[in-house]
Amino acid sequence: MKQKRCLPSIIGMLIVGLSAAALACAQGAPAAKQSETDEYTRYELLAPESASFAIHYEVTATTAGARYYFNPIRKGSVASGESVVDVMTGQPLRFEVVSGEEALKDPLMKGEDTSVDYIKVQLARPVPPDGQARLLILKTYKDAKSYYREGDTIVFSRSLSIPRNSVVLPTGYELVACNVPSQILAQPDGRIAISFMNGSGAEAPLVVKGKPGMQIGAGAAPSMLGSAKSWEAPFEGETEKERLSERAHEDREIVYFLERPETHAFRLYHDYTETHAGTDKYFNVVRAGSKVAQPSAYLLDTGEKLATKIMTGAELASQKIDPGEPVDPAAQVVVIPFSPVKAGQSLRIRISETYSAPASYRLEGDDLIFDRSLGRPRNAVVLPEGWYLTASSIPATVSQLPDGRIRLDFWNGRPDPVDVLIKARRRAPTR
Repeated sequence: MKQKRCLPSIIGMLIVGLSAAALACAQGAPAAKQSETDEYTRYELLAPESASFAIHYEVTATTAGARYYFNPIRKGSVASGESVVDVMTGQPLRFEVVSGEEALKDPLMKGEDTSVDYIKVQLARPVPPDGQARLLILKTYKDAKSYYREGDTIVFSRSLSIPRNSVVLPTGYELVACNVPSQILAQPDGRIAISFMNGSGAEAPLVVKGKPGMQIGAGAAPSMLGSAKSWEAPFEGETEKERLSERAHEDREIVYFLERPETHAFRLYHDYTETHAGTDKYFNVVRAGSKVAQPSAYLLDTGEKLATKIMTGAELASQKIDPGEPVDPAAQVVVIPFSPVKAGQSLRIRISETYSAPASYRLEGDDLIFDRSLGRPRNAVVLPEGWYLTASSIPATVSQLPDGRIRLDFWNGRPDPVDVLIKARRRAPTR
């Protein structure tokens, strides 16, 4: 298909500071569309008679070179009280509410809905290649079709397309119904929240109901979460505090790229966010039975490359470096230093490594075997080129990449690891 010409000229675009997508169009390349990842939404239900709820929306813009991000205002909802924060620096960002017609003037938004308004956010820095721009968007919606009363019962009924969500009931309301399997968690002020992950790619038709009956005031505050451990498997070794943390809000994820099974090797990357002020290192302790090689790391926020070093537990001890957890003297540890995190700021790090693990990844006869415990909320495994899937012990969503490889995504909303067993075989030669 013949590409349309894009005006104004490249020089004009540089002068007025339009997005990299518009610049790419001017150079003859198809403009990239807006993309995002790591979305999470928290809905705090306000007084029932207001039909309103406060929204805390975390999203990561991923279109390389983009200078703006567009957040749609849902049809049927009246928005107010908007603000936007750059999560890396903690600083507010400039934004404006624009019509759909205005938003679609940016090539990033080609093909999007013109019938809704958008919050147009000016990013603090262009999205780096293979990097990210993390945003926190705050707003309040009034929507009587989504949040209403039925007698003495409050109802929040809303189809949610975001894959990770939580809903907090108003003060004094107990939870009496929730149709999507969710964690139930008491907030520090005693309000009750439901939290869930939905990796299906389809909308979750959520219905949450509450009734008056909860204690309010000092009597509503939850007891302090302790360090006691359950005596029952599979939670042995995890504390009450760990088990009652909000799984959907955890943003650690990992992707395994399996190499030829006879090598026992797989390349992986995992993303980690550091928020603690003063922290200047990340320690990745390699589990027993695995060996690590070729580590690399960079800041997703800026594209800055970070140094990496492989040490042993014994070397850490001899240099009086505290990794924050007990480490076996023989264990390998990938150490990644970075500038200390400032108060109110955070860093998002992508770490890549190659692992060799004969017990986890091997060839048995004609079968590829990947047998590994995966502990993160979001895990993915990509089969080697030329192999087809024959078995997965843990439910997964399955997709095929453009190059033909098969990808399995394991979203685990529980606070315990999943013991994944995958089998695959070589594809038959094509005729």
